[in-house]
Amino acid sequence: MPRLSEVIAALDALWPPQRAEQWDAVGTVCGDPDAEVTRVLFAVDPVQEIADEAIALGADLLVTHHPLYLRGTTTVAAGHFKGRVVHDLIKHDVALHVAHTNADTAEPGVSDALAGALDLRVTGPLVPENNLGRICELDHPETLAEFAARAAKRLPATAQGIRVAGDPGMTVRRVAVSGGSGDSLFDAVRAAGVDAFLTADLRHHPASEATQHVTSSGPLGLVDAAHWATEWPWCEQAAAQLDAISDRHGWDLRVHVSKTVTDPWSSHHTSPGAPN
Repeated sequence: MPRLSEVIAALDALWPPQRAEQWDAVGTVCGDPDAEVTRVLFAVDPVQEIADEAIALGADLLVTHHPLYLRGTTTVAAGHFKGRVVHDLIKHDVALHVAHTNADTAEPGVSDALAGALDLRVTGPLVPENNLGRICELDHPETLAEFAARAAKRLPATAQGIRVAGDPGMTVRRVAVSGGSGDSLFDAVRAAGVDAFLTADLRHHPASEATQHVTSSGPLGLVDAAHWATEWPWCEQAAAQLDAISDRHGWDLRVHVSKTVTDPWSSHHTSPGAPN
């Protein structure tokens, strides 16, 4: 069986930590470098439900996309929910490793996994300077409504579902996708000349301005999915990558992907009335 340090070295080769944004907190949060690893669990969020799942599974390593301590901390006391996660993982000999913005810009990365889940053909990065986001083509033109339905069918279900901005009947041939929060990328999206942009966490003003800004290629359709849903496909991609590494090295790792929905929103209600 490989040691944790060997598995982490393999993961760092997939998602080099030096590619992470300066504000990010990636790498190993807890774990003994000399401990043996036989079972690994991938998930988006390092929340208590996922820690409990890793422990029940008998995992030696939990790999998450989102950091546990993004803004740092001065304590891991169990009186706080993040400290409780650390205590429980250490108590059960489960290491925690994070690949966040270094996984966003990897090749393949988070947006490649999102494009793959939607069965889109990737033609290049949306932002070439840091390999962020992807420009994709559909095999056959679809309406914006049909493309949104494709996303709703192929991405994990969440309370938010899929929100759409733009003419539902407009034709979509080329799209930009970006896993996670994407409304900082509208300049790149407009420059790419795509018909639609699928991402998450779109805010009112950037979305409103984007739909009003008509370029030479026409209006832009927006498809807004839940943050968790756009990043979960990366877990399957990452698990497959580690499986391949395990096979090459003869590690015989058992690699799992959590299907626990950790999107924070639990329900959705449509308002029946007009503004007062």
